[in-house]
Amino acid sequence: MAVISSYATLQTAITDYLARSDLTSFTPNFIQNWEERFYRDPLNWASWMESTLSVTIAANAAAVPSDYLGLKVCYIGTVTAPLKRVTLSQLYVRYPRGGGTSGTAQFIARAGTNFVFGPEGVSGTLAGTYYAKPVVLRTSLTNTLITSAPDLCLYGALLETEPFLKNDDRVPLWQQFYTSAKTAINAADQRIKAVSGPQAARILV
Repeated sequence: MAVISSYATLQTAITDYLARSDLTSFTPNFIQNWEERFYRDPLNWASWMESTLSVTIAANAAAVPSDYLGLKVCYIGTVTAPLKRVTLSQLYVRYPRGGGTSGTAQFIARAGTNFVFGPEGVSGTLAGTYYAKPVVLRTSLTNTLITSAPDLCLYGALLETEPFLKNDDRVPLWQQFYTSAKTAINAADQRIKAVSGPQAARILV
């Protein structure tokens, strides 16, 4: 049985657990499907995924980072009051583009590959913290998840095999192990956040 420490050893462990040689070629897909599903869920965004936000604002817009998942907190320049996150439609209703409104930005919304602000006429730097998508395993061969939570990676990928296994008795057990690992990881992250102070609820932008 392989000790999981990398993308290659994770694949080996999955193959060993499945004991199905006909599924070996699908193993990279099982890992990819689970990993992408994991990062899409805001409930899984943790402290180790936080990254510094520092983007120049031009023409009332700032580029969304390429690894962006969601905002934690943001503000303009050295102003400590955070911007309020709203939907794009809410922003445009309150501050129509070209409506002549200007002043200190109070609101932020996402418009495709850019962040936009209200009121308009904003300049400077958008700063703060955002949740960044880690480099995925198939590209980096290792990341924080696989080194600190190999059991989560293993059982998460194994659950992706269910359509092939159908009524396999092992699936509920894998689900139990996966849920247990995920609960423990989330609890550990909450302890980290408690030390750093109360956190606002996550809002997707």
